[in-house]
Amino acid sequence: MKTMIEVDAPADRTIADRLSWFAVRTKTTHEKRVASLLNYQDYECFLPLYTCRHCWSDRIKEVQLPLFPAYVFCRFNVHARGPILKTPSVIGIAGIAGKPIPVDNNEIAAIQRINGSGLGVSPHPFLQIGHRVRIEGGPLEGLEGIIDDVRRRNRLIVSVGLLQRSVAVQIDTGWVTPISPPANPSPYHKPVWLPL
Repeated sequence: MKTMIEVDAPADRTIADRLSWFAVRTKTTHEKRVASLLNYQDYECFLPLYTCRHCWSDRIKEVQLPLFPAYVFCRFNVHARGPILKTPSVIGIAGIAGKPIPVDNNEIAAIQRINGSGLGVSPHPFLQIGHRVRIEGGPLEGLEGIIDDVRRRNRLIVSVGLLQRSVAVQIDTGWVTPISPPANPSPYHKPVWLPL
């Protein structure tokens, strides 16, 4: 039972194709508010959520939490980021040395696909080692990543390099097959997937 908050893409695809995805840093626990405010300003945003059980002193309740705490993914022109930075509860935009760095479209597509797959999803510590693999079956067929341990292939980890954050998803052990590395790998803009 995974959900996400996603705003429809702009009608003009040529404009949308020139826009990049960025990780907008928010105040802690304000992710849904920021996504709603950005939606109101007509920005395309994506807030992947997962369901977990929280225990309080008097009850146990299922709550929806962000897969990437304190971040909302938003698609916009980096040169027109002023309205986003002025949005209440926005702290800034993820980047290096104050310069916003876009999140790879393949990483966003992989997270959107995993979030909509119906498989068990949860946050996971960032991992970036292992052998490159391809998912050959199920709703994630065709996605590539990195596997950590060939003995336990039932969980796949998808990482966003820029944020140094990861997401775990349940997969079938038969879906994972090894592949050769890509011709020109990027050091920090590739999705990383590892089963636990």
